[in-house]
Amino acid sequence: MDTYGLMRHFADSWMLLFLTLFFLGVIFWVFRPGSSKEQRDSANIIFRHEDSPAEDSSELNPKEVRE
Repeated sequence: MDTYGLMRHFADSWMLLFLTLFFLGVIFWVFRPGSSKEQRDSANIIFRHEDSPAEDSSELNPKEVRE
């Protein structure tokens, strides 16, 4: 069997299975219980300092400081 045929067989069988399981894992991770708080926080990042400029990082609330 040549290299192309071997890679084609691998992509048609095991890689398809791997990518399907990876896709289902990502979907499960996004919709897992308890993730709505993190998603809401990420969605509202652009509105965090809407009315005033960001303060100095030493004066920020520890929840807002991300390293």
